[in-house]
Amino acid sequence: MEKLTNKEEEIMQILWKLEKAFVKDVLAEITDEKPHYNTLSTIIRNLEDKGFVSYIAYGKTHQYFPIVSKEDYKKRFMTVAIDNYFNNSYKNVVSFFAKEEKISVEDLKEIIALIEKDQ
Repeated sequence: MEKLTNKEEEIMQILWKLEKAFVKDVLAEITDEKPHYNTLSTIIRNLEDKGFVSYIAYGKTHQYFPIVSKEDYKKRFMTVAIDNYFNNSYKNVVSFFAKEEKISVEDLKEIIALIEKDQ
């Protein structure tokens, strides 16, 4: 599975949320600087070329939908990030977030409780 650009990920987030959408629907969901309609259409076609979306044709217009689930992409993205930046160590991931104060002791206790519950 190919890594997406930031803009492609933004568009995929919208498509995952909407489930099916025309380019104009995606454009309406973009909250920051809106790209030109043709630019957005090109990005969505690139997502199709990369195997992330497909479409249903209605004459000359297309309704797009994701064919890669958000969960599958998240798993792939996290696996690559952990491999590349944390030496494939989840302990290093948790340690990183603890040092950056992005995770609290209470959060860690909840995580441990969840792990112990599942075992």
